[in-house]
Amino acid sequence: MGIVIATRDRRAELATTLRRLAAAQPGAPVTVVDNASTDGTPDLVAEEFPRVRLVRLPENLGCAARNVGVRHTPTDYVAFCDDDSWWPADALARAAAAFDAHPRLGLVAAATFVGEEERPDPINDLLARGLGPAPPGLPGPRVLGFLACAAIVRREAFLAAGGFSELLFFTHEEALLAQDLAALGWEACYLPEVRAHHHPSRSRPPGAWRRRLELRNRVLVHWLRRPAGRALGATAQLAAAAASAPEARGALADVARDLPRTLRARRRLPARVERDLRVLER
Repeated sequence: MGIVIATRDRRAELATTLRRLAAAQPGAPVTVVDNASTDGTPDLVAEEFPRVRLVRLPENLGCAARNVGVRHTPTDYVAFCDDDSWWPADALARAAAAFDAHPRLGLVAAATFVGEEERPDPINDLLARGLGPAPPGLPGPRVLGFLACAAIVRREAFLAAGGFSELLFFTHEEALLAQDLAALGWEACYLPEVRAHHHPSRSRPPGAWRRRLELRNRVLVHWLRRPAGRALGATAQLAAAAASAPEARGALADVARDLPRTLRARRRLPARVERDLRVLER
């Protein structure tokens, strides 16, 4: 099992994560993909963690940097970390056993625990509900979403689905990948016995920037995969919000700019996946 970490300008936190992984996952190959950091992050990795594979990117690819990491990690299964998250000792072995036992399992969504006090992340309850109880032949509830910092993929499935979207850059990339895996017939399941630890960084993008990107990407994901009526409805909702919210106005302008290349990448989901999404939306 390999581990991939995409990072940018979080030198100290990445060092802490790498030390935790070295203690909890000795022998696991770790690949760090640096998203054009300016704080000396790649030099730190090269000097202090010589056993870690380091990939230096000349530009910030956002979430798609993880794709580069997977291509450099030739293990059958790949676990993702952020520079502020890590996997405890038994997590990866449990996920590997589930993958070995279930050949169509493409992704494991782990239970996430936050901070030194290990608070359960609220997303755990949402994932546990998923699309209902675990069906026969699968190790847990089927899901169409996950946290990237607490996910493990079958490399074959991840590459077949195209990995994380370069277009989206950041936020909503998990939803799109989950849909694309499902469209190819791969299953994604929540396994609460697989745990991930998350220590949210204090170094985060401005809230307004993130909110604008979330609004943009929600609409773009609709245009990439959903029926035209749904995509038009999501766009209309954003346009209505733009009347009073600056972030929505910015997001609407971003959608207008990016819609041509979004439409070139448009690929409707199979009916069975669309039905599952509507169950979740209800």
